[in-house]
Amino acid sequence: MIEINRHTLSNGLRLLHYHDASTQMVAVNVLYDVGARDEVPGHTGLAHLFEHLMFGGSEHIPDFDTPLQMAGGESNAWTSDDVTNFYDIVPAHNVETAFWLESDRMNALALTQRSLDAQKSVVIEEFKQRCLNVPYGDVSHLVRPVAFTKHPYRWPVIGEKIADIEGVTLDVARQFFHGHYAPNNAILCVAGNISFDSAVQLTEKWFNHIPRRAIIPRNLPVEPQQAEPRFISHHADTPQDLIVKAYHMCNRRHPDYHASDIISDILANGNSARFFTNVLLKTNLFSDLDASIWGSIDPGMMVIKGRLLPGVAFDDANSVIDTELQRLVTEGVSQYEVDKFVNKFESKECFENVSYAEMASKLCYHELIGSADDINSELARYRRLTAADINRVARTIFAPENETLLYYGPSAK
Repeated sequence: MIEINRHTLSNGLRLLHYHDASTQMVAVNVLYDVGARDEVPGHTGLAHLFEHLMFGGSEHIPDFDTPLQMAGGESNAWTSDDVTNFYDIVPAHNVETAFWLESDRMNALALTQRSLDAQKSVVIEEFKQRCLNVPYGDVSHLVRPVAFTKHPYRWPVIGEKIADIEGVTLDVARQFFHGHYAPNNAILCVAGNISFDSAVQLTEKWFNHIPRRAIIPRNLPVEPQQAEPRFISHHADTPQDLIVKAYHMCNRRHPDYHASDIISDILANGNSARFFTNVLLKTNLFSDLDASIWGSIDPGMMVIKGRLLPGVAFDDANSVIDTELQRLVTEGVSQYEVDKFVNKFESKECFENVSYAEMASKLCYHELIGSADDINSELARYRRLTAADINRVARTIFAPENETLLYYGPSAK
């Protein structure tokens, strides 16, 4: 049982605390309830841009990283469709440095034209490097706007196009910052070798003076249920042809999320999974074949990707995948198979939860989607899964009309 302590400031900031006496370090994790889904067409990529801008200095601290490094610490961040997460890892005796740094950029980020121009250039180069100048880098840009017609998941986290990043003005940036990066839109978790009393005292000292802000209302369009299969073909000079099959699935809070997760594992998690034993070993069609799920706060996707061996026709490869998916739907799975992959999930969770830094991030996310205490019942939700649950959810996900199919590569027409 993971013991979680809580405290809420008068400005709405939620503090979570987890004590780990086995380390001499502390992780200070700040999760903001803002991601790519909070953007609008023409201004996409803003949340990811702010991930960079938040390291550009604040009112009292011109450079974020230097004081942290001098204190023996390190920091990083990541942005998703739904959230932006920042974390600092420092020796326990220097933990106040992280509180000082995080509070100052939450309160008064230095949004100057110079800082904005510098980070826009960095993000534009990242866009080119990750999406335009590498094989398969633009797959997400191709699949998302076909699979999603209304919801903002139709553009990637990095942004829909470079022009959206180039067009960000100081006014746009300031409005986005003040409308999202606020104590009443954030969750702070302090995990490691620090007492709850110390965590509360430091949180009150460094964050309580930051005023609440008016958060931009979230009124996202609901994605209509897909009624027929969708298809994209994209010719590109890549080393191999690639096939992508995307299927709408439930959101992270839905009771069927855990079954969806195990379905992707049954298909592609390791050398005992069905794609490996039934496709990669028994056919000469793919160099690799994988399945994954988003786990997004709004309904997301299960995505299957496979790279074809030379000379293999797209339709032949697609047919083999469909056959394997239909086997799952029509023949079902055994309870033994379900339990095997639940055991793998339990092993992964045990190893991840050894890390106080990983724990800090997980607790913030569980708190956002429900309650941090849910981390203690997560395994039980998987343990309750039956073969019938897997069969029922698989039929829904792999319905033919629920598919978006991409043929991508030198052989695509």
